[in-house]
Amino acid sequence: MDFWHAETVPDVHPEEQKAGWKRTILDTLETILLSLILFLAINTISERIRVESISMQPTLFPGDYVIVNKLAYRFTNSPHRGDVIVFKYPPNPDAIPYIKRIVGLPEDQIHIADGKIYINGQLMLEPYLKVTTNRGGDWTVPSGQLFVMGDNRNNSSDSRTWGFVPLGNIIGRAELIYLPPQHWAFLHKNIAVASPEP
Repeated sequence: MDFWHAETVPDVHPEEQKAGWKRTILDTLETILLSLILFLAINTISERIRVESISMQPTLFPGDYVIVNKLAYRFTNSPHRGDVIVFKYPPNPDAIPYIKRIVGLPEDQIHIADGKIYINGQLMLEPYLKVTTNRGGDWTVPSGQLFVMGDNRNNSSDSRTWGFVPLGNIIGRAELIYLPPQHWAFLHKNIAVASPEP
């Protein structure tokens, strides 16, 4: 009995070795291509932004990262009062995009007085706010435009200052705060509702 007898390993033919390398290269290229397609698809339908200002507190804080749905209004849905949107700043569309909440829709009559907002004569209830506005005024939203405000009403550059947002300036609807983890939350559920004034 021979304990030192080793099993022989069959020789690999050069053709088989070549086929193995080809398969590895094809698998790698396929993985890269699928990753690229996935990357492009995700960036076509969504965008990730970092909040830079305090204008949307207490909903959004500087350093929060938000996922923006770029298809939210492209097909059948129209913007709703209360949606948080990312848009091109009307006075300078090439500037860093803004993020604000929709307060007025096309054709709305907006009246702000004594810290309260009235839309078409009805008081707007805003459970997401901790501070009301100390700036008042009256606006009529033109067709094809929106009236937006930051949730930090007294520290926000918004439609009260620079005017309306054309619907064509909308990049998308902010859907989710994903970073930091302790701020994780869906955003489009904070819908403002109007009720008759008592």
